[in-house]
Amino acid sequence: MSPRPRPGILDIKAYAGGGAGIEGRGRVIRLASNENPLGASRKAVAAYQGLAGDLHRYPDGGAHELRAAIAAMHNLPAGQIVCGAGSDELISLLVRGYAGPGDAVLYSAHGFLMYAIAAKAAGATPVAAPERDLTADVDALLAHANARTRLVFLANPNNPTGSYLPVAELQRLRDGLPAGAILVIDAAYAEYVRREDYEAGSRLVDAGDNTVMLRTFSKVHGLAALRLGWGYFPPAIADVLNRTRGPFNVAAAALAAGAAAIQDRGFIERSADENAAVMGDFAARLRDLGYAPCPSVGNFLLLPFPQDDPARGADAALAHLKARGILVRAMGDYGLGHCLRISIGTAEEMQAVAEALTEFAG
Repeated sequence: MSPRPRPGILDIKAYAGGGAGIEGRGRVIRLASNENPLGASRKAVAAYQGLAGDLHRYPDGGAHELRAAIAAMHNLPAGQIVCGAGSDELISLLVRGYAGPGDAVLYSAHGFLMYAIAAKAAGATPVAAPERDLTADVDALLAHANARTRLVFLANPNNPTGSYLPVAELQRLRDGLPAGAILVIDAAYAEYVRREDYEAGSRLVDAGDNTVMLRTFSKVHGLAALRLGWGYFPPAIADVLNRTRGPFNVAAAALAAGAAAIQDRGFIERSADENAAVMGDFAARLRDLGYAPCPSVGNFLLLPFPQDDPARGADAALAHLKARGILVRAMGDYGLGHCLRISIGTAEEMQAVAEALTEFAG
């Protein structure tokens, strides 16, 4: 008999990212992975290129320079920051460190797919709480939390819906959780949010020992290829992650590029400003076509299609866009098969999408 994996492993449906190319097409408009259409900061690119002569050296296992840069940017103590190979690694480390067989990992129904995958990989039970109007429902999350709940993941803003919870609701959620449960605020898209009642999560981390905040360099910083994320943790939780992560879990080039990127405030602001302007124009075009894009505070829009007319449905629209060299994200894995998620690209790219959807709707 061939070796058998632990129970539950084969129940995992492997994560499938957005496409990168279309056979037979040279130029493709990639709007399936919420990448920054401006690329990366020139300062980050220069720092990355500067590592070319040191590829034989191990990286700094403690990420000291990067953690110091993050701490200075966000006014946080560097000792409570842990860096990872994308926030995906930090999600896995949290679940592996705090949950296992007999435990539950809770998240909102349309939350990031990696929450359930990480739970199953650790032998824990993933539990999805229903949402209200495609927004995380604090009352539903609290109703599904119990003594078995070890972690509660909340993407805020949420991918793929684009919705968010104000800080008062985050506080209410944290205060109502069972003792021993950790609230994980996944703020991957925080830099794009322009709402006065929004808070990425650091103040809640400071206020107790059961809340953590995750961030990424893959979105506004444009470093998706380097797989770099970070988190802000209470000291005891940071200690657990540092004990269980790999000794050199972040590559040297990612550390250098990340330290430069976090300090380039001008690039961060320009990326967020352009995203807001282009998304506003694109959403207006969609509404003119009779569509109703979901309100979003991220760098993407969730677009519902009719469910009673397959010729005008999401699958048909996906195929129509792909035939015109445009890649967007199908949402069946999120239980939103009647929707497509469209990342916000450049103004020219969104013009091409609008023209293609005008043709499709016509």
